[in-house]
Amino acid sequence: MRRVGVLSLCVAGAVAGPLAAQAAGSQSGFAGASLGAAAWAVTPDDAVCHTELELVSRSGAIAPIAFVSDGEHVALRFTKSGAPTEAFLPIRVDGKPFSNLVQREGDEGLALMNLSDETLAALRHGKTLQIAWLGDEAASTSLAGAGQGFADLRACGAQVMGQRRARDSQAENDRLRQQAEARARAVADEQLRTAKAQTAAAEAERDRVAAEAQRVRAQADQLAAQAEESRQRTLAEQQRVSAQQSYYGYPPGYYPPQQQAQPQPTPYYYPRYYYPR
Repeated sequence: MRRVGVLSLCVAGAVAGPLAAQAAGSQSGFAGASLGAAAWAVTPDDAVCHTELELVSRSGAIAPIAFVSDGEHVALRFTKSGAPTEAFLPIRVDGKPFSNLVQREGDEGLALMNLSDETLAALRHGKTLQIAWLGDEAASTSLAGAGQGFADLRACGAQVMGQRRARDSQAENDRLRQQAEARARAVADEQLRTAKAQTAAAEAERDRVAAEAQRVRAQADQLAAQAEESRQRTLAEQQRVSAQQSYYGYPPGYYPPQQQAQPQPTPYYYPRYYYPR
């Protein structure tokens, strides 16, 4: 039996709105009840299309159901208090049972029966649908017009699902584009930060080199000043010597000999004579 994939995920959005109107009046007995032709009005939702039907019991109680389709699958949706998480239940088409898997959906009491191809074929060509487990007694409805109704339901579901996939694809493309733009911005920001860091490092190195060059220039200027000062002292000393030579009449470049110190005489020590007694 084929399971409904996307249909079971999207069908909860199709719950809004009344499933059926109230019955016009009660009927005297199930055997004599007249089952009117179902109105196969197909309504599109976000990702599926659905059509609402009313099953009537012998006592006149109404059990609303809906057939939903995403274009690929068709399911029977119903609401029953205390519905199990999963079950394998039958429905009867012209008295013949067709069992299908039932899965409970998110809302309280909401359940979904995934219809097999065999069940769908029977519904399209059958005359009466009967379900015994919806309430305290079996309920039935006419399947007149079901062939065209299921065809319209699947066509509507296919179109709605196609539009849903297009929206999802566009949203995914937008998400991927935004992610790509975010990554590109992150790369650009990182490159900008790297460039700024490199520029700051280059400026710091340039400032360090400039400071070192300034220090070397200052040291060279200091040495040059010291050399100039020494030269000026030497020049002043030479000018003083020249002036002194000119004053005493010495020729330029003449230096008077230095007077040598006279040797001091060696002291004479008189001997002491010994006179014996």
